[in-house]
Amino acid sequence: MSLTEVLVAVALAVGLAGILVPLLPGSALIFAAILGWALSVDVASGWAVLAVATVLLLGGTVVKYAVPGKRLKDAGIPASTQWIGAAVAVVGFFVVPVVGIVLGFVLGVYVAEHRRVGAAEAWPSTKHALRAVGLSILIELTAGLLATLTWVVGVVAT
Repeated sequence: MSLTEVLVAVALAVGLAGILVPLLPGSALIFAAILGWALSVDVASGWAVLAVATVLLLGGTVVKYAVPGKRLKDAGIPASTQWIGAAVAVVGFFVVPVVGIVLGFVLGVYVAEHRRVGAAEAWPSTKHALRAVGLSILIELTAGLLATLTWVVGVVAT
């Protein structure tokens, strides 16, 4: 294994960790690492690996927003609640490092739903939102793992 491949493997591991802990742009790191590898090997199979990984990562990004968003809509949670949760998540990211984004999202959704439907229904709505976030992370992680597996196959093939 070359030094480039070791560095790419480390970057891929950091990218996968970035998906689980929303501190780093995981999918973007995975794409950049595979792009760097494709540029370094500069063979047709390397570019094919990059193309497949790009399709997987872009597809995962689209699905990670579409599927949980539809589930939230089906559960009756309006987009305004989701936007409030996202806004408080951004604030939480800066206030409480690492876990603040998740805590901020939960708090934002709970407060918005408490205001909208009252205390009795706020927590069930918040649980729906948490499940949607978990599903979103799972979808992105699956896409990242498939892109990483594609790279591993490409390394073995070249």
